[in-house]
Amino acid sequence: MTRADAERRIKLAAGDRVAVVAGSGRLPVNVAESLAEAGHSPFIVMLAGEADDDPKLASFEHDRLALEEIGSLLPLLKRRKITHVVLAGGVSRRPHWRQIRPTLALFRILPKILMALARGDDGLLRVIIGEIEAEGFKVVGAHEIVADLLASEGPMTRARPRKGDLADLDAALAAARAIGALDIGQAAVAIGGRVVALEGVEGTDGLLERVKDLRHHGRVGGRKRGVLVKCAKPGQELRADLPGIGPATVDAAHAAGLVGIGVEAGHSLVLDFGETVKRADALGLFVVGLPAGGEP
Repeated sequence: MTRADAERRIKLAAGDRVAVVAGSGRLPVNVAESLAEAGHSPFIVMLAGEADDDPKLASFEHDRLALEEIGSLLPLLKRRKITHVVLAGGVSRRPHWRQIRPTLALFRILPKILMALARGDDGLLRVIIGEIEAEGFKVVGAHEIVADLLASEGPMTRARPRKGDLADLDAALAAARAIGALDIGQAAVAIGGRVVALEGVEGTDGLLERVKDLRHHGRVGGRKRGVLVKCAKPGQELRADLPGIGPATVDAAHAAGLVGIGVEAGHSLVLDFGETVKRADALGLFVVGLPAGGEP
């Protein structure tokens, strides 16, 4: 871990207790395991339909919460004497509003939530974080718990981008930033210097599956190599929903015929870092950290 990584990591006191509000993916597991290794066994709030089938998370003290019961989150955290909250993992759906269990706390913030929904996911996250902190909890980012999750600048793998790959990285990065500014997505794919696909509501897995189909049907015929780039949305709330990659991303990029992945250094997460790099090396893909806020 670098000095900068160490400075990012929060210092927990002996009496502090951390809750991980867990969605899907590997991130909640990485955070929970890191907390446990540091001597702070976490309390896991497993979001139903997202994280409730993960045996590793279930091995910690936990409770399950449906999205329609979100109004019960703050009372739950208070009962468990939580001091810090980490929002980690993906949420694939919005709650069914007609099935939401009303609480006084939910009615109080409902107008803010409805207004935030019109501004997109980042606006909604800001409202949620603000309300959690208004109740006395400290919301921290996953990278502040596991500082070495953050992507570093430069190559992380044995493979390196070629000259043509640099043009693809430029194109995909510009596109990812453009759709990020519109709160649409965080990733783009470029092949042969041309952007061929943008991330939407289907997420990165769906984006790469779409690129795989484009290859199969010859829509990018004659164009070889290609890259995936992920970056944070401009002005994004960095304590939640940072873009991330992991071993599964590497496998999906390879299956789509791509030769590399670029992520924004300092603003992107590399989950299961050792396994991600090992998998990329085995497949001959490069993974590179791009300068934050600049060009590759």
